[in-house]
Amino acid sequence: MKNRIKMPALSATVLALLLLLLPPSALATPVSFEQDVAAIVAAKKMRDKESIIDRLAASTDPRALQVIKALQTGELYYRKSDRALVYARRQQSQMHISDVLSTADWGLVNKSTLKKVSINNKLRNQMRELLAERMLLHPDSTIRLKAARDLSKNIDIKNNVIIERTLASEKNPKVIEALNNASALIGLQSPLEAERLLAIAKLEGSTSQLAMAKLAGMVEVDDSGAYREASDKVRAAAAMQLKKMQGAAQFFNFLENLFFGVSYGSVLLLAAVGLAITFGVMGVINMAHGEMIMLGAYTTYVVQLVMPNFIEYSLLVAIPAAFLVSGAMGVLIERTVIRHLYGRPLETLLATFGISLVLQQLVRSVFSPLNKTVITPEWLSGSMEINGFLSLTYNRLYIIVFSIIVLLALIFILKKTFVGLQMRAVTQNRAMANSMGIRAGWVDALTFGLGSGIAGIAGVALSQLTNVGPNLGQAYIIDSFMVVVFGGVGNLFGTFFAALSLGIANKFIEPAAGAVLAKIIVLIFIVLFIQWRPRGLFAIKGRFVED
Repeated sequence: MKNRIKMPALSATVLALLLLLLPPSALATPVSFEQDVAAIVAAKKMRDKESIIDRLAASTDPRALQVIKALQTGELYYRKSDRALVYARRQQSQMHISDVLSTADWGLVNKSTLKKVSINNKLRNQMRELLAERMLLHPDSTIRLKAARDLSKNIDIKNNVIIERTLASEKNPKVIEALNNASALIGLQSPLEAERLLAIAKLEGSTSQLAMAKLAGMVEVDDSGAYREASDKVRAAAAMQLKKMQGAAQFFNFLENLFFGVSYGSVLLLAAVGLAITFGVMGVINMAHGEMIMLGAYTTYVVQLVMPNFIEYSLLVAIPAAFLVSGAMGVLIERTVIRHLYGRPLETLLATFGISLVLQQLVRSVFSPLNKTVITPEWLSGSMEINGFLSLTYNRLYIIVFSIIVLLALIFILKKTFVGLQMRAVTQNRAMANSMGIRAGWVDALTFGLGSGIAGIAGVALSQLTNVGPNLGQAYIIDSFMVVVFGGVGNLFGTFFAALSLGIANKFIEPAAGAVLAKIIVLIFIVLFIQWRPRGLFAIKGRFVED
């Protein structure tokens, strides 16, 4: 009987001892996000705030991370009247606040009604480390990549623990490279030669410009004439790694110039392809073609003014609108002026030059002489980063794709439609086409309108690369004629090849010779080329060629 009484007593004693040995956190009741928010306002000691921050960092509530960020950046306040925790940003002389719990927008208030949640440097460092680790564990690889690159800018040996822990579970190659770069940059600061050598080895295959600059600094001499890196062995390894990275940088710089050349060539293609079919079918030297481009760009600007709340969709509306506006202007010019000047190319040149001046002045009177800025939609903003040495901007990438689509659509119209058949018939033999019942005058008007409409589409594309102004088209009219002449008058394939060739040539010559001299060199080349092949690269048979 005594044994039966002693056993429960012994168990209770052991249980009590175990409870005493457990850490307080194991016994604490789980705290909700709402309770932590209330605790931040109530906390007076920094030690209490430190515990709250630890709990927020471990929380799965998505709002917790935003609270830590706001606390670190000094944007976390509470309202004096009811002690409600809010995010606050200065807006002129007042503060714009929103509720932490509900994220509701509470508008503008006077700063005197708010009290800032204070922290010290120790807490700032704690939050920096917590945020870095949380961001490195984020499910979105883009956020992880940004966090890893931020570690490279904040060289702190304490970050090595976070980096090593993250590398063990990371699968994304770009994030792994960024983490290795951060670890290497930290290692390069080590006083130990072996650790610096290991850090240099980690940079094998790296495309980090920051790491390349650091290696370049290690092999340089300081003001006193001594090497910044004292160890010959480390300096030799740094020089070898730097040479490899510089070789990679040159290769990717070549690819970047090639991309910019192709994108510029795509703009030239859009600007010149309309001129190519106009000149090929009608033999008209249209000096107002640049103003058709300008009208397309201004149409994009007007569309955005009309639909300011739908900027993301504005380009989808602007493309057909620009085609119709510029195309209608082209038909009007052809029916009122050009139709009376066929067979007199010099007079058409002078007449269209005068029209271009009239259109420029008209735009100045309606929109003012000042340049207008067209907003770039979010889906066209930013760039696709291939690596640290190469990134492709989305606006130029889309323009390349768009120009190819326009060219294919134009080829389809000319090759597969009845209108295209009539255009080709008039091109090959105008008199025979007339005798077969084709209304050559109507074909001329339609062709001029089609060429002008495509120029308007080019204006939409250019509005995403530069400001819109009355002289926008003048910058491309000469280049457009060079493309048409070089490729072969009226030949779309020749126009495509010539546009890309001249675009790429310009972008590779510009860094060495400058923008103006590069254009002069290209012009001289085309003049010499035309002396050798007067019909261009891919000449087609047409009535003006026969004449």
